[in-house]
Amino acid sequence: MLLQSITGLLLAGLASAQTPPGFAPAVTKRLDLVFGTKVVTEPGTSLTKTETAKQPVLGTTDVALDKTYVWLMIDQDVPANFQNPSAGARRTNLHALITGFKSSGQKSGEVFTLTSTSTGPIAYTGPAPPAERPPYAHRYVSLLYETTDSFSVTRTQVGQTFGFDLAAFVKTVGLTGEPVRGNYFNVTG
Repeated sequence: MLLQSITGLLLAGLASAQTPPGFAPAVTKRLDLVFGTKVVTEPGTSLTKTETAKQPVLGTTDVALDKTYVWLMIDQDVPANFQNPSAGARRTNLHALITGFKSSGQKSGEVFTLTSTSTGPIAYTGPAPPAERPPYAHRYVSLLYETTDSFSVTRTQVGQTFGFDLAAFVKTVGLTGEPVRGNYFNVTG
């Protein structure tokens, strides 16, 4: 009986996780990502480079958000060695960091959309993982942090995009609390 209870709790935790296993910080509330006609509602959905070439529409399906937010998208699986991608450790790459997201007051299908007039300090760059043998799916994690209306970030505060250190960035810019929403999708080179 105890084993069944523990197993049930573990499965419930996995089912509600919106970020990849082992990713910190873990996020339980979903950020919906809309790439054209594809909505990433299931964390870990597989998409193509073509489908993700343009910045997604961000939003939620459960409730309209009413604050101001910063959005980050991070590739968790960049090869440290581009000559031999399958060899060696993996590192991160920051693909987007855009401030000033707010509710648009509109819905796109079932999604309450968020919009921003900002394009940075790190404009969206679509996934472009290299071809690898065997194929390796890159996990692209999207995080949404609540901010103040006056929150701003300089390019200098972001630091390196390759090897991006999320914890150091959060501390540097004074973000408080955990991300309010998250999601991730996979793209294979």
